[in-house]
Amino acid sequence: MKTFKGISMSSLKSVLAITVLALLLSACGGESTEQLPNTSQNSGTVTYNGPAPSTDDVANFKRTVWDNLVTQDKCGACHGSNGQAPTFVNEQDVNLAYAQANSIVNLSDPSQSTMVTKVAGGHNCWLQSTSACVDILTTYISNWAGGSEGSAKTVELRAPALKEPGATVALPSDTGLFSTTVYPELRQYCSDCHADGGQTPYIASADVTTAYDQAKSRIDPMNPGASRLVERLRYDFHNCWDDDCEASADLMELKILEMVQDLSAQPVDPAIVASKALNLQADGLLANSGGRFEDNVIALYEFKFGEGQTAFDTSGVSPALDLTLSGNVDWVGGWGIDLGPAGENEQGFMIPAGKAQGSTTASRKLHTLLTASGEYSIEAWVAPGNITQEDARIVTYSGSSTTRNVTLSQSLQRYEVLHRSTTSDENTPFATRDADMLLQATLQHVVVNYTPATGRQIFVNGVPTGDVDPDDGGLLTEWDDSFALVLGNETDGNSPWQGAIRMVAIHNRALTPEQVQANFEVGVGQKFYLLFGVSHLIDLPESFIVFEVSQFDSYAYRFTSPFFISLDDSAEPSNIPLRGMRLGINGKEATVGQAWANLDVVLDSGSYEPGAGQPLSSLGTIIALENGPGNDEFFLTFDQLGGNNFARSEPSLPPQPAPSDQEPSSEIGLKTFDEINESMSRMTGVPTTHSKVSEKFNTVRQQLPTVETIEGFLSSHQMAITQLAIQYCDALVSSDNLRQEIFGNFNFAAPANTAFEGGGEDLIVGALLSRFVGNDLASQPTNETVANELSNLINGLTSCGASCGPDRTETVVKASCAAVLGSATTLVQ
Repeated sequence: MKTFKGISMSSLKSVLAITVLALLLSACGGESTEQLPNTSQNSGTVTYNGPAPSTDDVANFKRTVWDNLVTQDKCGACHGSNGQAPTFVNEQDVNLAYAQANSIVNLSDPSQSTMVTKVAGGHNCWLQSTSACVDILTTYISNWAGGSEGSAKTVELRAPALKEPGATVALPSDTGLFSTTVYPELRQYCSDCHADGGQTPYIASADVTTAYDQAKSRIDPMNPGASRLVERLRYDFHNCWDDDCEASADLMELKILEMVQDLSAQPVDPAIVASKALNLQADGLLANSGGRFEDNVIALYEFKFGEGQTAFDTSGVSPALDLTLSGNVDWVGGWGIDLGPAGENEQGFMIPAGKAQGSTTASRKLHTLLTASGEYSIEAWVAPGNITQEDARIVTYSGSSTTRNVTLSQSLQRYEVLHRSTTSDENTPFATRDADMLLQATLQHVVVNYTPATGRQIFVNGVPTGDVDPDDGGLLTEWDDSFALVLGNETDGNSPWQGAIRMVAIHNRALTPEQVQANFEVGVGQKFYLLFGVSHLIDLPESFIVFEVSQFDSYAYRFTSPFFISLDDSAEPSNIPLRGMRLGINGKEATVGQAWANLDVVLDSGSYEPGAGQPLSSLGTIIALENGPGNDEFFLTFDQLGGNNFARSEPSLPPQPAPSDQEPSSEIGLKTFDEINESMSRMTGVPTTHSKVSEKFNTVRQQLPTVETIEGFLSSHQMAITQLAIQYCDALVSSDNLRQEIFGNFNFAAPANTAFEGGGEDLIVGALLSRFVGNDLASQPTNETVANELSNLINGLTSCGASCGPDRTETVVKASCAAVLGSATTLVQ
């Protein structure tokens, strides 16, 4: 291995009616700003009165594993002292429990422990989500295994089961078959909850295309009975519409069978040079945690479940601070949630803005553990929906819009941190600078650190922002333990945030800059290593081409960073050509996204590093999802690998259509924001670095044109240009040297009712025409027309006569200057 960064059916029927009624009343959920019920999974406590741990390792086992699993709602009901073997939570003797636990754990690779794989296979998970139980158990065993303080998790490469690319069935791209078989049942029985604006997935949407997109990954065309749509009814008893859940599941399986029965399998071309085949979820090696620093995580949300109303806390730190999803929340494929604004659903009912909220009881662990350490890190992967949101809460531990312990918020293109301590006000934000525009509407890694020594720090994409906390470091002793953790809003629902959240981790120690950078480089989301076997092609034992693969979103996969490796330490490649590598999916090569079609490398010991392999390319690509990550089968093809060649004949290019006549484009366009700023600077002589000018430009910059097409002109552009022009003209007229240079001997000290007489007006108008207005343009007003307009403006502004104020003359010149500088002469090019 290589290291890299029981209830019977008769009993069920007797309670099914009550259960279904309760589910129907509660399943759809809704917004609540009241205190949520305690969602902790603990069921009582167990007081240990047996023999003391005989060694330090037994004591560590008790603290990290036994204490967390001994309760009746987890493993204590079956694997206690009088239960079934292995009795790894023996409540009478922890030393005996320790001996039993050692037979079902793998401390060198906790995820492969029998205790974990048994639960992963469906054995008595105590949560709705098997993956959440698996993650929590892995965390418990990892904590027992220990490691140096500040150590990073690692991922070990293991050889997958080898299988040939098989004849696979792919679901059709159009909705025809779905709309006449499965869709009517979903609309009839599932639309109360799973239609637009309700719970995700929207498998019963009024829009059949949306419903099909959401249902595809939940249909197994090769084995309809294994489809998620069927299993949710048959095994989870999820909102069955018959008295017998088995009957509901049978009907859904029958409809899926009707949909796929006439679909033909896609055989693999026997002439191609192909690797062994892999399935992402069945054969992929989970890589999302490799290299992350999580020694001090006390709450962790990776959003793996993908459906329902609960985001599970998989930190392994009790009590579990699970979050209830409410309002406009959708799950994102490849792990994540998307929070949307308030609006109407298809039935015309208002849906509140989305949020995820924990109970005040479970949230109390944040108060307990963070006030004890006096420091914290809030780490999040977020993709803001836009850059126009203000006072929008991303992560908050608070009681309302005005009472909080700590909050990470968005305000336009700033990240803000509001924080209560003995030296800071809870409603005064510490923020990134406006001019830096660090917050962008794209996926970003954001970390908020706090220690009494350094105060608050913000990191964006692994880099500190450089902003300095104006408050001295203080204690967290004034934190309130009655608040709740909320993502995407405040507890009162008055500060909604729009965007996607892919991961949130709360640490009770501040991460070091090196740890922040490392966690950023690891990335986020459901990621796997796929090891495509190629030993049969090059006669080198345990040889694989490895990709890092993730579900990019609900519709595509991302493949990146391919490298070659042999898991046999004694094997090294020698002069093995590799040319023209392509991705295959479900029996055929992908039609798009073939980033490595031109790859031409030699696998050789000179470039190969035992244990690390040989990198093949730095490129990545996106290919379309077809049947979903549970069903899609991948393989690689090669034009040449070793002595194996495939004579590829590239298809001829289709004839190019005759270019169509387009609407004639305008001969004039707009200057963009930087061009406008530079033009005004050159015409007035005022430098762009002038403090007031620079401040005004940074304020209105987002309101200025960003593209040169005249069709993109907005009224808001003109308002911003006017404001900037006024600031430049104010700086010009306020400078004795600049106004002397441009307006000559005009007497600015004269009263307004006389200053523009006797040639004074000509000095102002003439200078503005010669300095600001272009010459010999095909379409522009004449100098006479501009002069008349300016004359009318000056006369109107000086109509106050002798009663004009002493600074009226300067004001009139500034206004005349801004009228020309802020006109189309500046905007148009």
